Amino acid sequence: MDFFQCTTFSEAQQLIADSLSEVRANTQKVTLVEALGRIVAADIIAQEALPPFSRSTVDGFAVRSEDTFGANEMSPALFQIIGEVVMGREAAFELLPGQGVAIPTGGMLPPGADAVVMLEYTEQHADDMVMVLNMVAPGENVIAKGDDVQGGKIIVFRGQKLAPQHIGVLAACGWADVVVYHKVNVAIISTGDELVGINESIKFGQIRDINSYTLGAMLSAMGCSVKPMGIVKDSFEQFFAVLSQAVSTCQLVVISGGSSVGARDYTEKAIAALGTPGVLIHGIAIKPGKPTIFGMANGVPVFGLPGHPVAAMVVCQQFVTLALSKLMGQKESAQAVTIQGHLSRNVASVPGRDDFVTVRLVKQDGQYIAHPILGKSGMISSMSEADGIIHIPTDKSGLYVGEMVEIVLNKSVEW
Repeated sequence: MDFFQCTTFSEAQQLIADSLSEVRANTQKVTLVEALGRIVAADIIAQEALPPFSRSTVDGFAVRSEDTFGANEMSPALFQIIGEVVMGREAAFELLPGQGVAIPTGGMLPPGADAVVMLEYTEQHADDMVMVLNMVAPGENVIAKGDDVQGGKIIVFRGQKLAPQHIGVLAACGWADVVVYHKVNVAIISTGDELVGINESIKFGQIRDINSYTLGAMLSAMGCSVKPMGIVKDSFEQFFAVLSQAVSTCQLVVISGGSSVGARDYTEKAIAALGTPGVLIHGIAIKPGKPTIFGMANGVPVFGLPGHPVAAMVVCQQFVTLALSKLMGQKESAQAVTIQGHLSRNVASVPGRDDFVTVRLVKQDGQYIAHPILGKSGMISSMSEADGIIHIPTDKSGLYVGEMVEIVLNKSVEW
């Protein structure tokens, strides 16, 4: 397979996105407690203002701000205190000129008041008289009704992934249930006569099934429901039966080892036999992951990933997650966390191919140094040791020592 016959990295991403532009998971209503990490299926609109009344942000006295103009320690303003705001109750006062009301943090601003003087800038003159030693501007120390959220405003947009802060806003606005997209059911099929289960003793020529676990973990972290379909030997009949079951029961299928030299012929044949349009991509100009296969079988995306663990994980990061974002109705693909770092050595690449290189990060003099982990794609340790990955685009012949690069993090790095 020649690189000049492969689909480019950007073309592959666009083709996958276009193939899934009209395909979406079904929707369901879940409680707010269950909604974290789910994708919102419809715009959520605030039915009321937040806060529903103007309230104080400090302990002090609610006043008419104009009555404090010119007040200072040498010439304080004198106010008659006509009452006290009680938390959780309506402020049943209406201030007249020269009057004030004691108010706690979060208390409702009484009618007529437009500012709050902090307790620190007052002196008690008598039981019902207070001297104000500092003037306040209109709205000072106050959150006005609707300052946080205005009634009728969209507070969470369709396609957004619900984070803890969204949950807090929805709770504040009284949303007990949310309509979200169903979790995508993903089938993972491991192929190869050499594969055995992780609990089995290996013999010469055999290896344990790694990819169903690494890929399953990646997809679970994306919010999917993962369905391992087991290990399938290199038999077209057995493979076709398992793939048929996967396509009929899941919304996305990932085949580990389905793009290898021995397997790709019947992978293509099986995908084509299951439904139109069949195989859309066979080979992408990337390293690692060149022999990747992508197809659609009656609306179900099917990926044939390389069997080598690092290659499989790179392809999953770059392409399978894109397909999942589309299926789950996410407006934007999940944004990767990136940092900047200086490269510790030259890294060669081939123009016309996008390269992905794992790196280990070391903090030095307040900056990160990215040390490339140069190993073959079958070495799972290179991914487990890596803090992140760098992308060398197709138009570059490599990167140079000391060059500033963007690193996509794959685990937490302390600053």
